[in-house]
Amino acid sequence: MLIAFNKPFGVLCQFTGEGPTLADYVDVPGVYPAGRLDKDSEGLLLLTDDGKLQARIASPKFKLPKTYRVLVEREPSEEALEQLRRGVELKDGWTRPAEVRRVDEPEGLWPRDPPVRYRKNVVDVWLEIVLREGRNRQVRRMTAAVGHPTLRLIRWSIGEWSVEGLAPGEWRRIG
Repeated sequence: MLIAFNKPFGVLCQFTGEGPTLADYVDVPGVYPAGRLDKDSEGLLLLTDDGKLQARIASPKFKLPKTYRVLVEREPSEEALEQLRRGVELKDGWTRPAEVRRVDEPEGLWPRDPPVRYRKNVVDVWLEIVLREGRNRQVRRMTAAVGHPTLRLIRWSIGEWSVEGLAPGEWRRIG
């Protein structure tokens, strides 16, 4: 069984713990997250009861592309985007190269609660970032390393599976 879940902001990627958890949204016994999203991130989380599938989705050795829509602070220069494309040095070593491009705000994007802070004199920009690895808070650390902190992070897809059509907190069985 495979479930696509649109994880809302502030929800922990576990079934137990303090604050909202997966148990508050997904009442299906025996499924576990294939990978993680931090509490401050939103979007696609895949849950499965199949250990081999879970490993294939979560393990960087399978290089499954993970696509993120990322709102960053200020307009990145082409040089900053190139740095992300080549790979960025973080405290735990160099990242693999990422696919990065500027995009419009995703169509039909749900509002975040709480909203991202708005500043009249600062232009924030949406990027699409595709990674084939998954380090802890990697996208946030990469954008910060090139001088453009992440304001909102949404995992849009993992491989062929997408969050499209799911409102925050909704899930659907996909396999």
